[in-house]
Formats: sequence, C-alpha cells, structure tokens
Amino acid sequence: MREPRFWYPAKRGSVPLAARFLSPLGSLYSLAGHLRVAKTKPEKAAVPVICIGNVTVGGTGKTPLALTIAEHLVARGEKVHFLTRGYGGRERGPIRVDPAHHGAEDVGDEPLLLAAAAPVWVAANRPEGAAAAIRGGASIIVMDDGLQNPSLAKDFSILVVDAASGLGNGRLMPAGPLREKPGNALSRINALILTGRGHAGDGIAARARARGIPVFSSIVRPSSPPAFDEGPYLAFAGIGKPEKFFRTLRELGVELADTVSFPDHHVFRENDALGLLVKARELGAQLITTEKDAARLTHAPAASARARLAAAARVLPVRALVGDIDALMAQIMDTVVRARRR
Repeated sequence: MREPRFWYPAKRGSVPLAARFLSPLGSLYSLAGHLRVAKTKPEKAAVPVICIGNVTVGGTGKTPLALTIAEHLVARGEKVHFLTRGYGGRERGPIRVDPAHHGAEDVGDEPLLLAAAAPVWVAANRPEGAAAAIRGGASIIVMDDGLQNPSLAKDFSILVVDAASGLGNGRLMPAGPLREKPGNALSRINALILTGRGHAGDGIAARARARGIPVFSSIVRPSSPPAFDEGPYLAFAGIGKPEKFFRTLRELGVELADTVSFPDHHVFRENDALGLLVKARELGAQLITTEKDAARLTHAPAASARARLAAAARVLPVRALVGDIDALMAQIMDTVVRARRR
C-alpha cells in the first residue's frame, strides 16, 4: 500500500485533520495489540533467536540489515536460518523457501531475497517455523520482522528506524505509521539502529539511550561495486520508500531519465511491465530496479511482458553498512552464548 501523506507531514509536529479523525481507531489498534501480548505466553526455541523489526509500517531497511547480520553470523561459524511471515504470499507454512519453485505470490518477495544468503522458513505460526528450522539444521534463527508477534521468545531484538522519517506523525495505525507505542517497543529491544541520514529519528534514539539501549547507525549501499553502462536509466521500485532507492542511484552517479514508484510489495501485472518497457524505449533508457522488485518478477510466463521486463532490468543488490558493526556483533554473540547456557 502507499503511505498516506498525513502520516509524514512536511511540518514536523503538526497533526493533519485526517490523523486526528482516525486517532480513535489507532487507540483500538493499540488495545488489540496490548491484549494479544498480554494473553500470549512466548514459546522458547531450542536455539537462540534474533529478531530484526520495526515500529512503523513501510521500509526502514530491516531486510538488508538482516542479511548483513546473517553474513557476520555465518562468518562466526553459525548455521543461520531466517524465519519470516512471508508477507504477500499465500503459503502459511511452515515451508522452506525454494527460489527455483516458489514465486513472490507463494512466499512473498523478502523471503526470496533472503534465500540467496541462507535457508528461509515462511510460517504464520512462528514457533512452528522455528521448530522446522531447527529440524533443518539451524544453530541460530534470524527473524526478519516479528517484533510485534509475541508467540516466539526472542533472545536479542533490534529495532530499526528510518533516520529521515522517524516515527512520522507519531500516531498509531491507521492515523499514523506506528504499529505500536514506541515505549512498548523500547521495553523489549536490545539495540536500536537508525538507517540512512536525517534527524527525524533523534527523538526515539534519545529515549533508547536514556534506557541504556545502545544506538547504532547504518546506511544501505551496494553489496559490490556496481558497474553501470552509460545512461540514462528508467528506475522503478515498489518498496516502502522508493525515493530512497532513487536517491541511492543518484548518489552513485547514475543518470536517471525518470523514475516510477509503485506501492510496497506491488504485484506487477502485464500492463505495468508493458508500460515500463514502452516508457524505457521512448526515453532511450535502460531499466533498473531493486532486488525485491526483481524477486516479484521471477517465474513469469516466458512470453509475458513481465518476463521481458525481468530480463531487461538491471538489479542493484544492497546491504546495510553498520557503524561499529563489531560492537553490535559482540553484543549479539554475548547474548547467544548466554542463551545457550540456559
């Protein structure tokens, strides 16, 4: 879905009329979440569980961060398995993602992206998914999202906040972008990571530090030095914040003839693909997109416009570069060691 403009008002501190009108629904949403947590007893997995989540709807950079942390864990000898809900897919699981057979319509786009790095399990029931991962050989589980899901106990939880947009208007869904009250999330996390550049996240970072929670910063950058052909390019993206992808391309010196934004987790139709192909031809431009968008174009029928779009589009793979990653990993591994002693 597209984020309503009133979630992130241009003037910080202002509360648009739509947000005020919807605030009572936000209170009900918060109450439902509180009751869910109160009545659920988290199940403890037989291996350590690391959760990377957010408190807002939309893109904060948690999936690139999950990939980065997983790579560091693998380098330390861990057998990492990812666990996720599989947003946008029809499979409820537990099911191990097989990119050769599963498409985004089956398991969602993020699991396909994660599967390039480590085994991925999609499960609506997180404890069942964790059990399946352990049977599959996991020595540690990394949850991509799930901070608001109380069913599985977490040993180390990381809250990811976009530094440029912060908590938006500070209201709960649907009046604002918040999934829960920030204070509730802070009471359950072990670290906070601000992604990107900006100062909108400074407030929650200060609240975290006041509680003794370490705060780190990260930026999303290409996972390998990109070699771009001479432009121009037509960039398209259906992610939480497409403008971040476009800005990254410009910072890399990519000449953009135009950009096209779609809603987060957008399912590309034939007319979408055909429109992009035609527009690129009219502009005399090459196509470029994100890894997540490319994942949603897999397994398209060979003669379809989607298959032609997938073949034509360049893909920019990214990872999160965390400032003082050694300190973060030291905290994670210390928790892992203590969890295994229990």
